[in-house]
Amino acid sequence: MQKFYELKIGRVTRQLPIMKLNEELAIASFVLLGDAELTHYAAEKLAAKIDFDFDYLVTMESKGIPLAQEVCHFLKKPRYVVLRKSIKDYMKVPISVPVNAITTSAQQQLVIDGNDAALLKGKKVVIIDDVISSGGSIAAAEKLLHKIEANVVARVAILAEGDAAKRSDIQFLQKLPLFKA
Repeated sequence: MQKFYELKIGRVTRQLPIMKLNEELAIASFVLLGDAELTHYAAEKLAAKIDFDFDYLVTMESKGIPLAQEVCHFLKKPRYVVLRKSIKDYMKVPISVPVNAITTSAQQQLVIDGNDAALLKGKKVVIIDDVISSGGSIAAAEKLLHKIEANVVARVAILAEGDAAKRSDIQFLQKLPLFKA
C-alpha cells in the first residue's frame, strides 16, 4: 500500500498520508484544521460555485468551521451555523439526530441549539463540509435541518471521496479516491 496520496486543488498541492481504517479500507487523511492556505484557497473556489440565493451556511463540527468562516467572508455573509457533536451546557432546547461517519467508529450525534434552530426555520441553507464520503454526516445534517424546518438548497464540499464523487446532488472541488488496505 502506498504511503501518501498527492492531492491537487488548483494551485495548492498536499501530500496526504494514507491511513488504514479496517482490513479492507484505507483513506487519504485530509485534515483541514490548521491549513490556513488551503482553507482560504478552497473557500474562495467554493464561494464561486455558490452563485445562487441562500440565507445561511451550515457546517458540522469541527473541520467545516474554518471553511464556513472563510466562505462567509468571500460571500459577504455575516453569520453561519455550526451543528455540534454533543449537547453543550449553554444550549437552549437542543435538538439532535444520530450520525454515523466513515472516519468515526462510534455512533455520534449532531446537535443544534434551539436559538439557531429558530434562526434557520424557513430559511434557505447550504450545507458545507470539508469532505463528503459515505454521506452519513450530510444525511444526518439534512435530517436535523428538515426537523427544524430549514430548507436545504445545496451541499458543497472541498472533496468528494470514493463513490460520493458520482453524486449529482453535491458540488465539490476535487475527487479523493478510497484505497484498499
